[in-house]
Amino acid sequence: MYFQHIYDKTLAQASYFIGCQATGEAIVIDPKRDIDTYLEVARQQKMTITHVTETHIHADFLSGTRELAKVTGAKICLSDEGGPDWQYEFPHEGLRDGDIIKVGNLTFKDMHTPGHTPEHISFLLTDHPGSDDPIMVFTGDFVFVGDIGRPDLLEKAAGIKGTQDQGARQMYRSLEKFAALPPYVQVWPGHGAGSACGKALGAVPVSTVGYETGRNWAFRYENDEQAFVDLLLTDQPEPPRYFAMMKTLNKVDRPLVTEVPAHRELSKEEFLKAYNDGVLIVDTRDKKDFAQAHLPGSLNIQGGNSFATWCGWMVDYDKPFILVADPSKMEDLSRKLMRIGLDNCMGYIADPASVGIQLQSNTIIDDKALLALIDDPNTQILDVRNATEFNGGHVKGAVHLFYGTLPANLDKVSTDKQLALYCQAGDRAAIAQSLLHKEGFKNVLNYSGGMGEWRRLGHELVK
Repeated sequence: MYFQHIYDKTLAQASYFIGCQATGEAIVIDPKRDIDTYLEVARQQKMTITHVTETHIHADFLSGTRELAKVTGAKICLSDEGGPDWQYEFPHEGLRDGDIIKVGNLTFKDMHTPGHTPEHISFLLTDHPGSDDPIMVFTGDFVFVGDIGRPDLLEKAAGIKGTQDQGARQMYRSLEKFAALPPYVQVWPGHGAGSACGKALGAVPVSTVGYETGRNWAFRYENDEQAFVDLLLTDQPEPPRYFAMMKTLNKVDRPLVTEVPAHRELSKEEFLKAYNDGVLIVDTRDKKDFAQAHLPGSLNIQGGNSFATWCGWMVDYDKPFILVADPSKMEDLSRKLMRIGLDNCMGYIADPASVGIQLQSNTIIDDKALLALIDDPNTQILDVRNATEFNGGHVKGAVHLFYGTLPANLDKVSTDKQLALYCQAGDRAAIAQSLLHKEGFKNVLNYSGGMGEWRRLGHELVK
């Protein structure tokens, strides 16, 4: 058997390439949309991808299942569980609990494991030349290392009311099925630390059934379903706004993108026309460079690991946008955008000073300046971190206003006071500062050191 764990750290998302070396056949589980990764593995291993599958209708990334099947001719095998509202709306081979996918001498047994979503399935792998006992289970968003999948996304992100309590109770019963597996079976989940699909995911990529049943918090409540439900639904992070779009695009028929887009550099004239027409400008440069000089009305969404998630909060799917970016980073940025289906990028410019528009600057402050503003009645201090972070300790007098929901809550921002923003390390506050300037707020300060620096310096925290 050939096995490769493929991890996208930008979305904390895992996919898997598993092949039978005897027959040269392979399957990919939960592929990302930039499928050249899997094609290269297949080429190197001299294998043919014959099957593509996924554990559920994903909310946090745009699945590459159909792109991979189009290029390779692989058979698409997907869940037909969960009822009529949870069926994939494009051709596929349906899977039910107990069904088996055969890939050479390997078998993948389908386990229906609802909870995170009603149609969710897991795959129990047996490598028959070695043994007829299972050796791995691919759990998707069901069981993570140290945590389990959240059942509230359908309600909070997709707006499907009344589903989170039902999902939590389904999860409780699915865990009983998991706990009955042999303790030595390796657990390969769909996400790691940093994913918004759970609240306490571990950074280790693999575990075992025995370790999880012994150490994972979710298995401490086998005799108290209500306590389990209450704890599972408590303190889940805010689901990014783009999750609802992913749920739709992963379910319905849609245009396929089988190669990483090669966005071109725009001419000055092309850029100015788009800019004057109101096209969104996303400046991907470092927050310090952006603060020194940037195009009026542009958003500072830095092109690091969280770029896709931050864009998913701030960029509309039905509107075009332009990037400000280093040309050498465009392929990486294009991959990140395509992984969440943001396909309306018109192109990029490398230097905002090159288009003849007078640039603006932002004001960055240090901890001493923020200290001086705490009791100032003419200042509103905004904490733009998530609710769990805020409740864990914040600056005295700060108002919680999560950066991702800021566009919908501008009425809560003072129009006649000086504004001072902070987050954990300054990155999300930089997004919020640029957004507020774009929306016409004038006097906006960013404490760029953030709560990380504030704690290290020993300043007062309130809860």
